[in-house]
Amino acid sequence: MAHFYESLPASIRSLSNAEAIDAFLAGGDIPGRAISGLSDQHVDALPIPGTWSIRQIVVHLMDSDLVAAYRMKRIIAEERPLLDCYDETAFSKKLFYERQSAVEACEVIRRSRQLMTMILRQLPDGTFGRAARHPEIGEITLGQIVRLYVHHIQHHVAFIVKKRELLGVPITL
Repeated sequence: MAHFYESLPASIRSLSNAEAIDAFLAGGDIPGRAISGLSDQHVDALPIPGTWSIRQIVVHLMDSDLVAAYRMKRIIAEERPLLDCYDETAFSKKLFYERQSAVEACEVIRRSRQLMTMILRQLPDGTFGRAARHPEIGEITLGQIVRLYVHHIQHHVAFIVKKRELLGVPITL
């Protein structure tokens, strides 16, 4: 896990727990802003062959955020839980990402983060050091997961911004 977490930008790793929670909450609004003003043709376009469409990225972000909230809750409620893995490629291929509403997915992200933030803000600071075991990356703490998902939104929204540029509908976030 150390290598995985250390690959996050220092600006995110160095956030206090309160700052990380605020950034996590603020990230919930970013996907909706990133797709604002796009048509269905835009969100389904593949300006970079072999990559996901904007719709698929947003639905991936939704699924990933739902998994993250579940994992955070398990770390808070259980003693060193063993987390499971999921195959994001299989999710994208078998869960009809291309047919889901990008707008609704963004709303799920926003609301899920609001609800999770309500929980996170009530926790004593020491709770962010509680850990779980992940089969692929090893031990991960609650604080690390919060920061990981601050980065996850930023990472994928950068792809949306790039795709918008290629489609001739740029945006500044």
